Amino acid sequence: MKAVILDNDSLGEGVDLSPIENQVNELICHSLTSPEQVDERIQNADIVITNKVVLNEASLKKAEKLKLVCVLATGMNNVDLKAAEKLGIPVKNVEAYGTPSVVQHTLMMMLSLATKMPVMQKRMAAGDWQKSPLFTLLNPPTFQLEGKRLVIVGSGELGQAVKKQAEALGMRVTFTARPGKTDDSRPSFDELLPEADVISFHCPLTDETKGLLNRQNIKHCQPHTLVINNARGGVANEHDVLDALRKGQIGGYATDVLPQEPPKDGHPLLDALNEPLNLIVTPHNAWTSPEARQRIIELTAENIQTLK
Repeated sequence: MKAVILDNDSLGEGVDLSPIENQVNELICHSLTSPEQVDERIQNADIVITNKVVLNEASLKKAEKLKLVCVLATGMNNVDLKAAEKLGIPVKNVEAYGTPSVVQHTLMMMLSLATKMPVMQKRMAAGDWQKSPLFTLLNPPTFQLEGKRLVIVGSGELGQAVKKQAEALGMRVTFTARPGKTDDSRPSFDELLPEADVISFHCPLTDETKGLLNRQNIKHCQPHTLVINNARGGVANEHDVLDALRKGQIGGYATDVLPQEPPKDGHPLLDALNEPLNLIVTPHNAWTSPEARQRIIELTAENIQTLK
């Protein structure tokens, strides 16, 4: 079998591809693949492996030998799944490969927002400590997490792992009902907003979760509420969140995701990093520990093995 990786650079350096190589006769790796190069590169492949390269219906139809598409991620929105099903081409993703890495990133964000680290670092860089009449800086005051309410959207493996770590900090954790599900007896997201001290998103982007936190319901948040989005860009309406942060309607926002990645056209949140706000933006790298990236390879090899 011949396998082709279309965007090998997305795996980063230091990964061992031998688990995949052991499952195929030939493995061709392309660093990156433009839309114009897709058809030619997948034409004679039995297996196409992609992270973010788009495989649309037209391309899939031209790949007459294609037996399997492997996605090097959990989200599969870059593949036309309906077309693949119609053509009889299975599409397999990888799940739960980076739970420790993403949970660590979530805790980093939670602790950094709680200690007002983004604001305090700006004050330190400006020399405010040296000018202080006291031995310390008391503004902005830190926020103690013990005893506070963490509301999590998404009760899958990631959400459950974050719950475990948050409880170790002494937090009280509540999961929301799954957005859009009428048979879920848990409280809805909107119902829990007034009592949330911290909100953490660990859910997919769907019609039901798009703009889940927005201008209309932010007004029910407590002014100290910290919001963390390590799910998908657009789950929280970034423009509304930024406006709320500037107005003091929430206490902090941290995100690892934006609607467009990379944000080649810029984004207001990136511009706002220069403002004295309790704001963190990271470049969708919560999943990128070497252990997590290697696990992607291992799980992809297992997916390929199902063809045998």
